[in-house]
Amino acid sequence: MASEQRLVRLWKTKRIQQVLSSHLASKDLISCRLVCRRLAVYLAPILFAYIEVRFRSSTFDKPSRMAALERIGVHIQAMTFKISHDKETFLPPILDPVMGTEESFIYTPQRCQLGGSSSRYGSRQMTELLVKQYPPLFHASTNVPSFVQALTMMSGLQHLRISCEGQAPSHRYRRSVVDYALISLRIATEQAPLKDLHTLCLFSVHPGAVLYLRPAPGFGASPASCKRWSQIRKLTTHMTSFGHEPGQSTDHLKLLHTYLGSFPSLQSLVFHWEGERGLSPLSLATEPSLNSTAKGKPTQACPQRCALPLRLLKSQHLQQMELVNATMDASQVASFIQEHRSSLREFNFESVVLRRGNWDDALAPLTRLSGGERWKRGRRDTDTVDVPIVLSPVGVSQKQLRRAICALQQHKSPSTLRSLAKAGSRTRELLWGSPDHMKRLLRSSVCSWW
Repeated sequence: MASEQRLVRLWKTKRIQQVLSSHLASKDLISCRLVCRRLAVYLAPILFAYIEVRFRSSTFDKPSRMAALERIGVHIQAMTFKISHDKETFLPPILDPVMGTEESFIYTPQRCQLGGSSSRYGSRQMTELLVKQYPPLFHASTNVPSFVQALTMMSGLQHLRISCEGQAPSHRYRRSVVDYALISLRIATEQAPLKDLHTLCLFSVHPGAVLYLRPAPGFGASPASCKRWSQIRKLTTHMTSFGHEPGQSTDHLKLLHTYLGSFPSLQSLVFHWEGERGLSPLSLATEPSLNSTAKGKPTQACPQRCALPLRLLKSQHLQQMELVNATMDASQVASFIQEHRSSLREFNFESVVLRRGNWDDALAPLTRLSGGERWKRGRRDTDTVDVPIVLSPVGVSQKQLRRAICALQQHKSPSTLRSLAKAGSRTRELLWGSPDHMKRLLRSSVCSWW
């Protein structure tokens, strides 16, 4: 008992706790929980700070799992919600068993648990069809109260990650189990008391995901839906690219534009296009292909309705921005820098190709704001000098080279013999030591500036 108390007292030392938790593997920390009850209590916040949930039909419905989540939920700070597009999440058309015709299904999320006499999916007939024709994973994904119950147990959640990779291009216009799960997860995030949530990461999401993740107007949205997302200060999105050539549908880009406008307190934005290069999500309002519908042309989604021009996105608190694998104009880059000049501290354009203009034009606002072109210079001045390089002689043995060095030393003054001998020894080692002798020669003390 005394040894256990000393161990617990030692673990309570903050510095020792940080060092041990950073060097010990998770399985070792799990083993440490078996030492005594008090040590298990101190280790719980470290072991359960991050969890990964792979959504299955019994993830939030199994009582034993929910009981375990209730015990550790207070320690969870980051959660990754994973659900992949595969054959289990694919949903076939709903067919009438008598006529063989396809039935249309209009989904309305149920925010509260329904009684036994109520129909979960609208009419009793539609509920019976879905129960018979759709897999259990679909019914688990539409069980909004179970999602709300699970996230309510994670009251200290700060970082939410969502991953839904693997969608085939041919399924982009079909709704799957993944989409219904995203709706339930979004509603649960809005209803649960997640007052500390400040970071949202979307990894390998399909373009249609933002239709189900946007708070308003959205499936099951309420007037208070946007309040939770106004807490988000850091947003990271890795989205599968979608064609944006003339004549192709642009509805997914308009949805993305609307979705990014749901985060008024955003301070850090990271956006990656996966696959082909896409358009800049912050400059969609200036894209001609998206604004052509505002000139009296109907959209593809609503042929009888003319769209209004997109409003410019401006985040008043944006400090960091990173855009990867995109295509844009120099004027769009310059406009973005100019609009966010009061708050922007760091930006990174990686694998970004300019369609029109050059980078000098794109970064011209920096020259105007700084009053000159000093920002183009590096932090340290670079000195350029000419250094003679002696290559290894071809067809000369080490013995012949050694004789030549000795003959050269005899013609030198005694004051330089010692330094020349050291240099000759170092040169022989570099020239004959290994195949990459040139690299080491350039990094030697003779060329210390390299």
